[in-house]
Amino acid sequence: MKSKFVLAQLDQKGWPEENLANAEKAVAEAVERYQPDMMIFPECFMSHFPTGTDRAVCLGTAQTLDGPFVTGMRKLAADNGIWIIFGMNEKVEDPEDDRNYNCTVVIDDKGEIVSTYRKTHLYDAFGYKESDDNKPGDKFFEPIDTPFGKIGLFVCYEVRFPEVARYQRSKGADIIIMPTAWVPGPLKSSQFRTLISARAIENTVYMAACDQVGENGMGESVVVDPMGVVVAGAGEVETLICAEIDTDRIEKVRAKLPAYKDRRPELYEI
Repeated sequence: MKSKFVLAQLDQKGWPEENLANAEKAVAEAVERYQPDMMIFPECFMSHFPTGTDRAVCLGTAQTLDGPFVTGMRKLAADNGIWIIFGMNEKVEDPEDDRNYNCTVVIDDKGEIVSTYRKTHLYDAFGYKESDDNKPGDKFFEPIDTPFGKIGLFVCYEVRFPEVARYQRSKGADIIIMPTAWVPGPLKSSQFRTLISARAIENTVYMAACDQVGENGMGESVVVDPMGVVVAGAGEVETLICAEIDTDRIEKVRAKLPAYKDRRPELYEI
């Protein structure tokens, strides 16, 4: 079975209203050009400000799942009959903690919220400390059945933890979605592509990584198939990337590369 996934590699400046308008333009263009089954937007797509922005401004854009941004994205999905996945700055209802959740939302083609995921492994690396402003989630994404195959998901920095992807595969994922805001820097491009390819090959899954561009991301969004072959990719500018996902390809690869089946987990206790 074949389906079309479109990755919306976009620049954004922080304000939810502006980003919702950009999403509307991206969806309209994608529908006209590609007729996608699913669209994927980057990590923190709802609101993500450049480094150095006042903390109160960043945290102040947080919304709940029934707020105007998610409501707008649900309408986009329903009006166009497509699935949409995007990252948002979710408000934490805790008077003792002023941080937010780095949340990813999955919406079906009827505009219903199918699942959400609060990022568990926060980016406290390379001199950055995401946990200052974000509260970690306490459970992994549970893969979901869709018309296009079973979808798993994790976010950005979590690609560096093979256990996260392995959990998705252990729960039946055929395709793993990775919204990201991968910060550019020395060796970051090479690591990005290497890690995504490794997660695809070792789990025999499709990996679809949608990145931001501009000050908050380097771009280079990519879709990699279960054998590590790049299906579609982008450079450093705003663009839409259309990739064909073929679930028959997954079964063929797993038949000749049964690495997951050949595991010996009794030896892996750490």
